[in-house]
Amino acid sequence: MPANKYALLRYRIIDRCISNTRNPFPSKEDLRTACEEALYGSDGINISESTIEKDIWAMRNESELGYYAPISYHRDKRGYYYEDDGYSINEIQLNEDDIDAIRFAANTLIQFRELPIFKQFDLAIGKIADRLSVAPNLDTSSVDRYMQFESTPSASGSQNLAPLLHAARNHFTAQITYRKFSSDVETTYEIHPYLLKEYRNSWYLIAWDPARQIIRTFGCDRIIKIKTDESDTFTQSLDFNSETYFTHTIGITVIDDSPPVEVVFECNPILARYLSSKPLHGSQKISKSETSIQVTLNVIITYELIQWILGYSSEVRVLSPSLLKEKLSESLKKSQELNGF
Repeated sequence: MPANKYALLRYRIIDRCISNTRNPFPSKEDLRTACEEALYGSDGINISESTIEKDIWAMRNESELGYYAPISYHRDKRGYYYEDDGYSINEIQLNEDDIDAIRFAANTLIQFRELPIFKQFDLAIGKIADRLSVAPNLDTSSVDRYMQFESTPSASGSQNLAPLLHAARNHFTAQITYRKFSSDVETTYEIHPYLLKEYRNSWYLIAWDPARQIIRTFGCDRIIKIKTDESDTFTQSLDFNSETYFTHTIGITVIDDSPPVEVVFECNPILARYLSSKPLHGSQKISKSETSIQVTLNVIITYELIQWILGYSSEVRVLSPSLLKEKLSESLKKSQELNGF
């Protein structure tokens, strides 16, 4: 059997997709998405098309598997199908050793979920644990009718992560071609990649722009082209610390030289309970009195903070600072004008 036991799960998912008469001729992207969603849900772990290509090859040809699956590609339908009607690898069952090996690998990973190095993968590990608990035999086909795990698209811009990480890790300068959402014009930047950060299912690059002498944030999904120069290295600024750069911010926006301020607002008990379970920021403090519930944050006033408050505008009363109240007032006034109120 293949060394990667999780590949066996992908084979089952691919087989189920190709055998699905309600949605025949699945494309390579259909198979990739189905595997990604079934195994990881919305946890941001990606499966590449090349992995699916290797899986299809293995299902067709790998003698140790013994499937010899008659998978063909229909050019007109632009998707895959079995040449033999009714074929399914389900006729070739996983043996107990295979199931035990997969379960052992999953349980081993779950044991380490509390370690700091695995904290960033906690949701993904938790999702594996949940799936294993409801389907200990690894067959989720009967579970899918009664449980729906959250599923969202893969983090946008993830195709650019590998070259950017390579450049950042080795301090190679890079040239990127970038197009903003607000413009159709492509702009080229010579940059020093510092940090990659995920926020709300999108990836962002934090980089030094030597031409403008500032740290800039680029959305990875808006990067059209990347060219690294391995003969030209840079020295990262001593003023930049990846561990503290976002300490006082909510979201992806960091305003240079802007000190954090104390933000205080009142909210209703329901929102307070929500914030207690999912804090808005690490500095958050909630205090209760007989007449009100106050939330205090020590943060920079950013676009993301303003948008969050506007989203709960009927449940939040901002007490300070005055600058934040003014920005909220401006946004609400523009909204009223735009909607003819």
